[in-house]
Amino acid sequence: MNGNGRRILGSLLAGGTESVLRGTCNRTRSPREGTILIAPALEAGLYDAIVAARAVVCGSGGLTGHMQSLCRGRGIPVLRVEEADLADLVGEVTLYLESASIVVDALPSPPHPGKNALDAIGSACAVIADLQDITTINSCGPDAARVGSFFIREEFLCLALGLSPLDAMAGDAADITAYGQAIGERLCCFVEALLPGQRLVLRMLDLRSDHAADVTETAPVAVEPNPEMGMHGARWLLGSVGYREALHAVLATLRKRLGDEAARVGLSVPFVSDEREFAQLRNHLGLPDGTPLSAFVETPSAVHATTALCAAGASELFVGLKDLVQFYLAADRGNHLVADSYSTRHPAVLDGVRHVVESARAAGTPVRVFSLASDLDHYLEHLPSPDGYMMCTAELQQLLSSSGSRSTG
Repeated sequence: MNGNGRRILGSLLAGGTESVLRGTCNRTRSPREGTILIAPALEAGLYDAIVAARAVVCGSGGLTGHMQSLCRGRGIPVLRVEEADLADLVGEVTLYLESASIVVDALPSPPHPGKNALDAIGSACAVIADLQDITTINSCGPDAARVGSFFIREEFLCLALGLSPLDAMAGDAADITAYGQAIGERLCCFVEALLPGQRLVLRMLDLRSDHAADVTETAPVAVEPNPEMGMHGARWLLGSVGYREALHAVLATLRKRLGDEAARVGLSVPFVSDEREFAQLRNHLGLPDGTPLSAFVETPSAVHATTALCAAGASELFVGLKDLVQFYLAADRGNHLVADSYSTRHPAVLDGVRHVVESARAAGTPVRVFSLASDLDHYLEHLPSPDGYMMCTAELQQLLSSSGSRSTG
């Protein structure tokens, strides 16, 4: 091989810890450890292949798609190229993250040191995909104590455990209980890996219909013209009696296994519109008195309902920038054709976030804001300080590591 292979330019959707990496292309849907997964698009059905990959190259998708976020949390680079270029990606290839390019049949150049920074992020919250992410963060030395919480989506637990939530909810009482117990047992393992003072937040099930179709075998899934704005999040949870029973099985498992330590696991409502929907869902779920319930602010209506959400009893607010940006700017987060319109620093978006932080502060409700590492300095400069920032595992690990290097240098 020589250094004159074909170079294909793309867009970097998720970075990694290495600036240059080399591997063999995996064009199948099967997991192959250490390879570079090549796929037209990233979707839930590729979960096992994605988490086994060293990097991913795809032909479509946006910066903050769900599976791209999974990769960012795991430190798995994702490069998007023109779909027509995917056919050329066979055999050995080299990814150059700094130039967002991939070269076929070329030797890698020496890696460049990355630039990391850690500023006033408050009590950081790590967005994780599995237990491995907790141990990764907590192995960062003394600075790991800056991470006060870990945030996990329930659907990621389902993917890792091979569970089909909609099939379980459509089954009998035994199926529903078994599902809840499996989720609860896994959460217990997570809690056992926490450091003193840390906690875990479970974002309750939020399967859009297009994603749900990939992880169900028997349950019917409605075909919706616009799943992003359809029956998911709090809307779906309100209509599911099965999920209510499954959640009670989760909580019972936590109490049985952990005792008082079960209080280290909190619940968060996904995709909630306003305080009315939040109150209805709390009542529908039949949570025991005193059970904290936080809310995810990721729609403009929730932004404007911040004060009312706090008054309705939200124990904490999480600002989900990825969805909030797409709804504010009418730019699909998964559509690379509108990537230029999707701006995580748009003044309108920042004004909305500012309103949430200031309103939550006034109500005395803790609030945390999600940030990509590339946006953190900008947010620190232009936003009032929330109680903490949320970041994906790999990006937060880099910030913690760079802080440790400076303090000992």
